[in-house]
Amino acid sequence: MGARGPVPKRSTERRRRNKDGAELVRATAGPGLVEWPEPDPEWHTIARDWYLSLPDSGQAQFYEPSDVATARYVAEAMSRNLAAGQRFSAQLFAAVSSAMTELLTTEGARRRVRIELERAPAAQETPAGVTAIADYRAALGT
Repeated sequence: MGARGPVPKRSTERRRRNKDGAELVRATAGPGLVEWPEPDPEWHTIARDWYLSLPDSGQAQFYEPSDVATARYVAEAMSRNLAAGQRFSAQLFAAVSSAMTELLTTEGARRRVRIELERAPAAQETPAGVTAIADYRAALGT
């Protein structure tokens, strides 16, 4: 549990949907609209991968140029901390993790600000229970 309480449940998991009056923002997962500069070739692989994942994440549609600049700075700090080897800084890790949360890069951070990302449904998915019953009936020959 963080300073702001536990991560809220997704709207589909709540029993009482009328309890809190705050409006939920739903966003479609997809690429953002701001320009993303290329990552620094000197960055650690993990920092580069994290930075490159951001424009393809659903929350990127809410990003402004200042958020992209923040992401570059976080990736730089992350890279320096990872490259430090034995001198890994816990304080810098906490600062990087906090900045990543502010960029809404985790499910919990997005839920706290009432944003849920929804994937486009795959072509006609059959629920597992229905499939199991159909398999059972086929095995019985009914």
